[in-house]
Amino acid sequence: MITDDYFLKFEDRVPPKPLTYSALRESLWQFLATVALVVGGWYIWWRWAHSLNPEAMWFAVPLALAETFAFFGMVLFVFNLWKDEPVKLEAPPALLGDVDPNHPEKDRQIVVDVMFATYNEDPELVRLGIQDAKKMTYPHPIDVRIHILDDGRRPEMKAVTEEEGANYITRSTNEGFKAGNLRNAMEQTYGDFLVICDADTRPFPTLLEHTLGYFRDPKMAWVQTPQWFYDLPEGESLPARLKSWFGARGEAFGRGVEKLIGPVTVGADPFVNDPQMFYDIIQRRRNWVNASFCCGAGSVHRREAVMEAALRSFGAKVEQRTWAVEENITVSSKEREVAPELMRAIKTEAAATEAVTPYKFHVSEDIFTSIVLHADRERGWKSKMHPIIESKMLSPQDLLTWTVQRFKYAGGSLDILVNDNPLFRKGLTFPQRLMYGTTFYSYLAPIWNIVFLFAPVVYLLTGISPVSAYSSEFFLHLIPFLVTLELAIMVGTWGVAGYAAKASYLSFFPLGLKAIMTVARGEKISFKVTPKVRQSGNFLRLVQPQIAVVGLTLFGAVWATGALLLGDTPHSASGVVANILWGLNNCLAMSGIIAAALWQPTETKEASL
Repeated sequence: MITDDYFLKFEDRVPPKPLTYSALRESLWQFLATVALVVGGWYIWWRWAHSLNPEAMWFAVPLALAETFAFFGMVLFVFNLWKDEPVKLEAPPALLGDVDPNHPEKDRQIVVDVMFATYNEDPELVRLGIQDAKKMTYPHPIDVRIHILDDGRRPEMKAVTEEEGANYITRSTNEGFKAGNLRNAMEQTYGDFLVICDADTRPFPTLLEHTLGYFRDPKMAWVQTPQWFYDLPEGESLPARLKSWFGARGEAFGRGVEKLIGPVTVGADPFVNDPQMFYDIIQRRRNWVNASFCCGAGSVHRREAVMEAALRSFGAKVEQRTWAVEENITVSSKEREVAPELMRAIKTEAAATEAVTPYKFHVSEDIFTSIVLHADRERGWKSKMHPIIESKMLSPQDLLTWTVQRFKYAGGSLDILVNDNPLFRKGLTFPQRLMYGTTFYSYLAPIWNIVFLFAPVVYLLTGISPVSAYSSEFFLHLIPFLVTLELAIMVGTWGVAGYAAKASYLSFFPLGLKAIMTVARGEKISFKVTPKVRQSGNFLRLVQPQIAVVGLTLFGAVWATGALLLGDTPHSASGVVANILWGLNNCLAMSGIIAAALWQPTETKEASL
């Protein structure tokens, strides 16, 4: 159970402000990105045309393919980050007519349903969210109704809800998990807008005041706000950490290091949970093509858009079922037409069989619903990634919880890619297809990342090279590409630290491969509630593949160095140096997640001393 003491430690934390827009920096980014793409394309062409080792094509071709796939991912990423826009807030609407000019009750005040979906979380945790929701402010009269959607059917949750003056909603089954929970609540409420919250979401007072203004555009379907984990471990300084290990001498050494390279923090955000890169860079840069997608908690939805999309989907499914039955009957009976009375009965049965689902019954219901709404070309629904943080949430506090969450993200996205590919979905614009494609393509990266991780190991252990030679010509092609790419990404993501995210992207490979194989086998991605409390123990068993990468790389480095010193080896000095550096970079990327497997909160470590 989470106690109030846990939250009190973080109550004074203030969320970061959104990145400021700079037209000059954007132009510089676009210039550097174009240069990087041109140099990268030149490098990939040269790799295929002139650098493959003909005596080891089994090794050379997979590595060149991996580089090509990664370069294509870079092209998509550049498109995603291409254009930003200044932070601009719209005036909050006063009446329903301000957001829906054709509504018959346009002179009445706006009604908002705030929905907290919960299953087995601590009721006291949910209470904090209810209390914060009651503190939301608005410059005009507004009817805010708070609902607790309890799929756990718990008397203690109902008691907390009633004590706080909120509305308690439950159901007899857990059909459709969170999406089903939301559907059940929508059947019992009628607000003009919905605010979706997880059990641990704590809205800020300005949430409605800052977001409802976007809905002055009648085509605005939903607004997503950034998720902010306010309990991320802040870590400790390098001198303090070394002092705890080695005493005063360690502290002095740490201070010396900081004098050379600046402040160093150890143990901050061990699971790379900080989502600023995703929300403030990736999602925000999708606004210009109307392709930012819903991420669930912290989002505000126009009820009309969600319900209309659900009804359209319902109608399409009824028609499909009707056509299938009609075709069956005509084939078996050899009749050209089905009697009108029978057709009416078939449609009635089909309608009774299908269900209206405002949010798709899917482990990734948020992005799936986004695709459905964006694809409605007739209505032209829009979305917006609001840049200002308007709520706070709890972060995964151990590697097991992190694994559950990330596998759900990866598996759910890949399931959509395989079974409802947005690239071929009717109604989406070409830029929207590219943006959604970028998201799904990123989850395929473990396939080529594993090549990048083990390629230096193969060379160091065998001396077999994937390139014709580690010559000056090779480095003259590789180094300009790497330099221009790093410069471009540095400017394109200015204001957000990027290395941790890149390292996490690389070290994610075992979980990513598991998600890919699960979907490839046709297995269903199950919905698991992300634990809101720390799971005990260390989790080295979860990072055995990453440990193997580090172990094999270090062993390979020693082996290749020894072979080079002893002579009579196919290794070259330039090849050994290049692959050791490459391998050490891989090891550094793996070290973060390995350290996360052993991470414990400060108070836990102190208690064990």
